[in-house]
Amino acid sequence: MIDISTKEVWFITGSQDLYGDEALKQVAKNSTEIANTLNNSALIPVNVVFKPIVKSSDEIFETLTAANQEKNCIGVITWMHTFSPAKMWIRGLTALQKPLCHLHTQYNRDIPWGTIDMDFMNLNQAAHGDREFGFMVSRLRKNRKVVVGHWSLDTVQKKIGDWTRVAAGWDDWQGAKFARFGDNMRFVAVTDGDKVEAETKFGFSVNSYGIGDLVKLIDAVSDDAVNDLVKEYEASYHMAEELLEGGEKRQSLFDAARIELGLEKFLVDGGFKGFSDTFEDLYGMKQLPGIAVQRLMQKGYGFAGEGDWKTAALTRAMKVIGSGLEGGNAFMEDYTYHLDPAAPRILGSHMLEVDPVLAADKPSCEVHPLGIGGKEDPVRLVFNGRAGDSLVAGLMDFGNRFRLLINKTVGEEVTEALPNLPVARVMWKPLPDFETACEAWILGGGAHHTCYSENISVEQMEDFAEMAGIEALVIDENTTIRDFKNTIKANEAYYMFK
Repeated sequence: MIDISTKEVWFITGSQDLYGDEALKQVAKNSTEIANTLNNSALIPVNVVFKPIVKSSDEIFETLTAANQEKNCIGVITWMHTFSPAKMWIRGLTALQKPLCHLHTQYNRDIPWGTIDMDFMNLNQAAHGDREFGFMVSRLRKNRKVVVGHWSLDTVQKKIGDWTRVAAGWDDWQGAKFARFGDNMRFVAVTDGDKVEAETKFGFSVNSYGIGDLVKLIDAVSDDAVNDLVKEYEASYHMAEELLEGGEKRQSLFDAARIELGLEKFLVDGGFKGFSDTFEDLYGMKQLPGIAVQRLMQKGYGFAGEGDWKTAALTRAMKVIGSGLEGGNAFMEDYTYHLDPAAPRILGSHMLEVDPVLAADKPSCEVHPLGIGGKEDPVRLVFNGRAGDSLVAGLMDFGNRFRLLINKTVGEEVTEALPNLPVARVMWKPLPDFETACEAWILGGGAHHTCYSENISVEQMEDFAEMAGIEALVIDENTTIRDFKNTIKANEAYYMFK
């Protein structure tokens, strides 16, 4: 399972030597109090670590480069308590490799009208100290998050907490490994891309592995381990009658369990955070991995079908960002439409692999024929998704840049019986409306594979794109086709000269 609670962000306060020792002691005292409050906030899921105030170019450089080297540090929060001349920050900011959040706040919430004097004014200068710092970050063309408001407010702490989740997702990508069993599905365009550029841009690597290496591990799984996992299946799901003891498809359940155990061993031994496979390239396996993939996704692995390594990586990152929150993040495919003019909807699914983190109720473990792949009938979990606010996001390679396309959606209950559809399914309404959302998604070159999220905001996904230095396009309740087209055209020009 994913745990980001041991990660940390450094709280770094800027000042200078101009104000004397007593003022600097007060700056340090106030900064410590703010850092401790943020660290103890239930809205911030990682540790906020106070760092000694920085007053010179050397101190700034040493602190920021130390952040680069600290494994558990996933980002830095900066704040200028007093005026901190920003030329001091050039070398440190240029060297900084971790995500940056600029907290624009001040220690006191209210102006002390009856006692305010010039000593107070000199000490509490964030109103223009942060502007000086902000100019330099903009001058250096450095991406960052800006959070504005008093540090004691839940709204401010929530924004910081949301950002730390995004930083954790970005950190998780650095050095991550994703495995592909087989190549991209033949002749499919959007799921492929430049893996060299992706590693350069995102920090994760993608490599292919022969299916024979996986089959060898599957065949080596012990019968005792298989039996134990089958018992776990029986305790966790509604079991189809033919999969129960004495059922005609009972052996399929044991074969599926063996595949799961072999696949998990491959991922664990190789230190992988996600994977993809292609039904065309799984020679030697008795059945396509259905329940195996579903359960591994539920444990936190990123996945996407048909060799789609970009969506596998995106799903892993979104699982990290949303870890510990109610709701889930899961590989998804826009499968078919309900085109009732009064209530058009999208039905999302996949031929086998929909993550049970989205299940509204206890899944059913079933076995059914599959018309592709040329193998024995695969075991899979069947369920309906939940209602609630959601979004879908897709990552595409446009040659000169990567694009993150985000559509705000509303999940809806599947109220109709689907007796002949033996796959998991999720239904949603895209915003602002079906026609506009679908037209914008297609104009934006959006993929048919996405990650569906129940607990991540559009703002967080935009922050993620900002950290990665890639394009983000948003389709939400405010989208119009005219403005969306103009944004695409403006972005084309921007990335041509960037």
